[in-house]
Amino acid sequence: MKVSMRLKYAVTFTSIFSAMAFILLGLSTTWGSRFFEDFVFFAFISIIIPVVTLHHLDSQWRKAIDEHLPELFRNIAQAQETGMSLPKAFEEAAKGDYGPLTTELKKINTQISWGMPFEEALLAFARRVNTLLVQRTVPLMIEALRSGGRIEQIFDPMGKFIQATLMLRKERMAKTRPYIAIIYISYFVFILTIVLLFKAFFVDITGASILEVAIMSPEELKRSLFHMAIIQGFFSGLIAGKIGEDSALLGLKHSLVMMLCGYLALKIFL
Repeated sequence: MKVSMRLKYAVTFTSIFSAMAFILLGLSTTWGSRFFEDFVFFAFISIIIPVVTLHHLDSQWRKAIDEHLPELFRNIAQAQETGMSLPKAFEEAAKGDYGPLTTELKKINTQISWGMPFEEALLAFARRVNTLLVQRTVPLMIEALRSGGRIEQIFDPMGKFIQATLMLRKERMAKTRPYIAIIYISYFVFILTIVLLFKAFFVDITGASILEVAIMSPEELKRSLFHMAIIQGFFSGLIAGKIGEDSALLGLKHSLVMMLCGYLALKIFL
């Protein structure tokens, strides 16, 4: 599913205002109690969930676009080998099924039928899709059109280049999975350590005084540990996204999972 920037901004601002309203409700009903932090936590979660959903859908759409580019270029090369011009070969190749790319190709053909130059239609396509591979290949297509000659010889190597790039991307993701697993394991060990220390050690010393300086109460300690767990989960998720998918925003889904697991674990066991 393609997600426009306008929709992303609209959903983000709506989520923020909804979260602020939720926090105000918590201020008026639970201020001063331990339940106020729950209001703040779920207000924060209500911001993250829509953002994570939209970015995940948009990321999947862009990946599907890139994955169908090699097939498109092979079909263009085959059509040109029959003697078709590049615009005609593109129109013929666009009749195939390329998943979400099919809709964008139909838009190009419609724009050309309305009189838009082929180059401008390709540039408009690159702006709409805006993936790294499309941004790299569209200028090559335009230069091939301008240079003339046997331009069908360009598209087959271009398709192989994209295929190799996609394979390298998949290999990179496969190699980074163990590091993402390490981040998850580290976070769960952190949560387990908090629970064990609190149960076995901290409870015995909270409320006592050392050199006439009072140590925080068990409730204050729980609150501090809760804050630590949520902050740790949030930033660990961002790091996992940057390592695995080269995007901190796509790491928000990892942040969401870790924060929810940390919240449930501390609420149940502390």
